[in-house]
Amino acid sequence: MATAIVMPKLGLTMTEGTVVSWDKQVGDAVKEGDVLATIASEKLTYDVEAPASGVITEIVAQEGDEVPIKAPIGYIGAADEAPAAGGSAAPEPAAATTTATTPSAPAPQVPVTPVQAPAAPSTTEGGRIFITPLAKKIAADKGIDYTQIQGTGGHGRITRRDVANFTPSAQPATQPAAAAPVAPATPAATSGVPGYVAGAGLTGMRQVIAKNMMHSVQTTATVTLQRRVNITALMAFRSELKGKFAEPLADGQLSLTTLLARAVILALQATPEMNAWYQDGTYTKVEDVNIGLAVGLPDGLIVPVVKQAQNMNLTLLGRGLKDKASRAQDGKLKPDEYTGSTFTITNLGHEHIEYFTPIINSPEIGILGVGALQQQLVLDDQQKVIAQPELPLSLTFDHQIIDGQQAAVFLDKIANYLQAPYQLIL
Repeated sequence: MATAIVMPKLGLTMTEGTVVSWDKQVGDAVKEGDVLATIASEKLTYDVEAPASGVITEIVAQEGDEVPIKAPIGYIGAADEAPAAGGSAAPEPAAATTTATTPSAPAPQVPVTPVQAPAAPSTTEGGRIFITPLAKKIAADKGIDYTQIQGTGGHGRITRRDVANFTPSAQPATQPAAAAPVAPATPAATSGVPGYVAGAGLTGMRQVIAKNMMHSVQTTATVTLQRRVNITALMAFRSELKGKFAEPLADGQLSLTTLLARAVILALQATPEMNAWYQDGTYTKVEDVNIGLAVGLPDGLIVPVVKQAQNMNLTLLGRGLKDKASRAQDGKLKPDEYTGSTFTITNLGHEHIEYFTPIINSPEIGILGVGALQQQLVLDDQQKVIAQPELPLSLTFDHQIIDGQQAAVFLDKIANYLQAPYQLIL
């Protein structure tokens, strides 16, 4: 009996995922645990592994398709096993008169100008060509006119493998004089944005990020409060503790990120209404403080989570934050390590940003933005000019749940912990 390869549920709010690419094709032998495909969801690309050993008997969802969670994207079975009901492993003829369907939405349809071509293009009635977003991007990058490619995917859809196997020399050197002008290929430029193909829209992780960001903006009433915090005492505290250790502290326990996270954790414990989720009209306070730390990747943003952070001292917290950020950049996080956060911290200080307006990581109700450390000239008690280190903070919160005065008190608690740093180790 065939074993379904299903779209996994990777996040609290995930309802569907996008198939980015297939590493295996129908007829390929696989072993349990082999990487079969890559999906994009919850701001992360994720490798789907084979749930059993056997042969790929059917691919239900093609590259670029959006599939509901727990729905099959393919099947594994014996080499002589028939495809499972609900799909066909063999590609349909190019002349098929019905449009391909998947468990979610039809594949993108791109209108083109009719041309005289020696190879039968992958079209359905109406002169439309089916091509996955990834295949379209590869074709654009290679300068290939994908209208000349015969697709082998479901219902003649052009896939990544079709583009890779296409030989441009097979195209005619010139068009007959009576032929209509050839529609220009999609420009190879990507507008400098990873996950975006000019003329084709967003793909992969960037598509998921866009969807999540719009959901957050459309379902929250956001307000941002900003202030600078004098961290003179915090810097002295760090120097004093570092001086008491003969060996360098390798776990990041005295990094500004760790100390700030600890201050946020204590402030959340003192303001439990901020440590909560709001989703589908339901407000839920969460007992554990699960801190999310935004990490930038070349093709998007991911938020690894340190769970039950309220039970950690500075060493454990620093170790957890450092480990999660490192493995996030290497793409080695497990699904449960980037879900379940109750509050997120995002830092743009390395890019010399002072203040900004971070977008809430739904279903959380608050997020703290951290800016670049500033040196301000101020007068001390003796009226002498001194340089004072100040940390810019931007707190965005959902005004549906939290009032401005409550948010201001919460931000003030964070500042107080940073200005009285010995509280961080009590």
